[in-house]
Amino acid sequence: MKEHYRPVGGRLLTPHFYFLAVLLAIGAYFIIKRFIFGIGAVSNLSDGFPWGIWITYDVVTGTAIACGGYAMAILVYVFNRGQFHPMIRAALLTSVFGYTLAGASIIVDVGRWWQLYNVFLPWYMNLNSVMLEVALCISLYTVVLWIEFSPTILEAMHANRWLRRLRHVMFIVAGLGILLPTMHQSSLGSLLIIGGYKVHPLWQSNIIPLLFLLTAITMGYAIVVFESLYASVNLNRPLETALLSKVSAVIPWLLIAYMVLRIGDLVITGDIVYLFRVAPEPLLFLAEMALFLYAVVKLLDKQQRVRPTVLFRAALAVLLGGALYRFDAFLIAFNPGPGWHYFPAVGEMMITIAIIAFEIMAYLFFVKKTPVLLASPYDQAAPSAARARTGQGAASARAAGREKGGYPPATPTSA
Repeated sequence: MKEHYRPVGGRLLTPHFYFLAVLLAIGAYFIIKRFIFGIGAVSNLSDGFPWGIWITYDVVTGTAIACGGYAMAILVYVFNRGQFHPMIRAALLTSVFGYTLAGASIIVDVGRWWQLYNVFLPWYMNLNSVMLEVALCISLYTVVLWIEFSPTILEAMHANRWLRRLRHVMFIVAGLGILLPTMHQSSLGSLLIIGGYKVHPLWQSNIIPLLFLLTAITMGYAIVVFESLYASVNLNRPLETALLSKVSAVIPWLLIAYMVLRIGDLVITGDIVYLFRVAPEPLLFLAEMALFLYAVVKLLDKQQRVRPTVLFRAALAVLLGGALYRFDAFLIAFNPGPGWHYFPAVGEMMITIAIIAFEIMAYLFFVKKTPVLLASPYDQAAPSAARARTGQGAASARAAGREKGGYPPATPTSA
């Protein structure tokens, strides 16, 4: 059955939107200050902590949260679960802005931002660099996401000719949309392997690329559930509980695989002993596992899984657990050596908050002005009812015309 999408409509400039705009304006002030006076004017980054909250959240965590499109593409196109196709557009929207803004934050984070183009010049490429692979894959995947999302924009513009042309190549684009995030989400974990002893043993592992990939896919499904429930509550749309309960059924099995692999690796390497030491790191590890375990227990129960509140809390637990895992590995449990300390400056935090605010504003704009979300049953029934009423009205008019001798004349009958 062909899906019907339509803009949600409604007023865009709400108090909520204005509040987000204020946060964006504050962040814009610090961004301008950063480019005029340098990165040191707004951040506490150093040689010991060259990757602060910008990289840890905006790139490492933000792209994982933005894996909704990737996760749904695996479900729909790889496992041929076509019943979930109506959720693709909303998932792609969160992915588009998550990755686009992650790429934009790199420009803010890089010291010599005016030389960033050198990354894409073949004669400067270090083909043995994991960071090069991450940079190229994220850049290319951002372009792929915009192409995948472009039918929504083209439909809003009524550009039917471009839509027909795009459909001929969309299968190639969809394939790249699955390949590229598989590469760079695992490679983000590979960056920690290079960190060596600086990464705490509870997080350092030779299988960390696989762990990062598993949690990214899991967080992708979680953000799909979270976004759908957010849209239903805040945009007065019907709940998609039937679909969400099926999507969320995948999450606990991915989390079980993740926890078995992670704990099993710690046991095999002997690093499990660090879990029993008196230090902050074991508590952080247990907090991650507790969040994931909560989601597993709730989502394995079919009766619990059909309750929107349970789905929302479980999805939030997965997102928080995945974010904490990345923050711990890249920042909190990262130890470059004695004498180095880091806490994000006000400017760093406000720029990150501004990026989040802009993402929410962009989401609200697109769902209200373009056909992103699936039309509700009432919305789909309304045009049909209108057509039916129009048809009935036309039939009545024709009958009245016949009675008055108008056109079209009544069909003659034979004697």
